[in-house]
Amino acid sequence: MNANTQHDIAKLLLRITLGSLVLLHGIAKLNGGLSGIVGMAESHGWPGFVGYFVLVGEVIAPLMVLAGFHARIGGALIAINMLVAVYLVHLGDLGRFTGQGGWSLELQAMFFSSAVVLALIGPGSYSVNGR
Repeated sequence: MNANTQHDIAKLLLRITLGSLVLLHGIAKLNGGLSGIVGMAESHGWPGFVGYFVLVGEVIAPLMVLAGFHARIGGALIAINMLVAVYLVHLGDLGRFTGQGGWSLELQAMFFSSAVVLALIGPGSYSVNGR
């Protein structure tokens, strides 16, 4: 197995992991409704419709990432979604740690950094775009 093949397999693994884990959050929001997110957006002085953009960041973008269809854009959308989620929901947790010593925002940080890496390196050969 040559280095290019290994890199493409690594990119595929990154896409499957990031896309599927973020998509699960999106599916939960579809099942539970978006009224809470719309309310959070409004409580920060944003128009309520901004709350519906969570569907872009947690459903459409992960599907793009999973398929490797414009996965760089999908990664960027997930990264933006994570920044907005931290601002709207988790800003008070920036300096907090869990009872086990982990950072309270480690999941959000992992999603954000993985999405940025994917946006920078691209989806690899095993993708719809095949680049």
